[in-house]
Amino acid sequence: MVQILTITLNPTVDLSTTTATVSAGPKLRCTHPEADPGGGGINVSRAIKFLGGESTAFTAVGGETGAHLLRLLAEEHVRFTAFSVTGGATRQSIAVTEQQTGKQYRFVMPGPYWHHEMVDESLNAIVQAAPLGGVVVLSGSQPPGVPMDYPARLSRHLAAKGVQLFVDTSGKPLHELTKNPANPYVLRMDDVEAEDLAGRKLPTRKDTADFASELVARGVAENVIVARGADGSTLVNKEGRWHASRAIPAEDVVSAVGAGDSFVGAFSLALTRGDTMQQALCFGTSAASSAVMSPGTQLCNREQVEQLLPGCELVEV
Repeated sequence: MVQILTITLNPTVDLSTTTATVSAGPKLRCTHPEADPGGGGINVSRAIKFLGGESTAFTAVGGETGAHLLRLLAEEHVRFTAFSVTGGATRQSIAVTEQQTGKQYRFVMPGPYWHHEMVDESLNAIVQAAPLGGVVVLSGSQPPGVPMDYPARLSRHLAAKGVQLFVDTSGKPLHELTKNPANPYVLRMDDVEAEDLAGRKLPTRKDTADFASELVARGVAENVIVARGADGSTLVNKEGRWHASRAIPAEDVVSAVGAGDSFVGAFSLALTRGDTMQQALCFGTSAASSAVMSPGTQLCNREQVEQLLPGCELVEV
């Protein structure tokens, strides 16, 4: 099987807990917190593991929180390659669920600052770790100090290794990548990010596919995926335009956290198995559906994904 390397520049130790009500002023007594390794690429590797696949998580770590993160990965038997950073400790995020209402409050720290030498060193380290002809997934936010064109730089650095680069990013790095195309194999974004890039609303699947087609025509990426929330995901390349969806009853939706990472993990795993792009799209959509049916920060469940997959609807757009 083709190997997968996931990249997380700004990982986190995710702490989740609950309290009766959230209000300013008094001390809020919480339940015992659960700790999970987090960050885009790490969660992609975890999703791949949950689905029965294997990958290596390339993750930047610093300080005692970084050491804690690596211990959590080891406990889940996720292979990793650690890249040491010196600009501070690995960040933490805190998710507090209010028991009375079910609302979740999420607090995310910024992460350590990167100087330019660390940026160059990380690019070289990723090239060394990348599997020849494999799949490389860059997912998650960038730490302070990392230039906005990092995804494009990475794409150029990996060109000689013949990898399929999957970029799942947002904000300024996404804008930079579309302004100065580096043509990764796959680029994924959600509907809010797509509308921000397009400068217009994309209310229908056709609107989404039309915008994605514009990006493909400009050489922004070979394959563009736009997640349309509960409606599923749209995939566009030069060969065609498809949309995959899986109807989930509203009462079965527990948490939207982890849906995107589960999609990317399943899609990447499908590529390494030799699945078609359409099959990978359905597998990813089913994994995302499984994630929204799981509580808290949990990702997809293998048995549940296998149950959901036959009901995934694939249509041309």
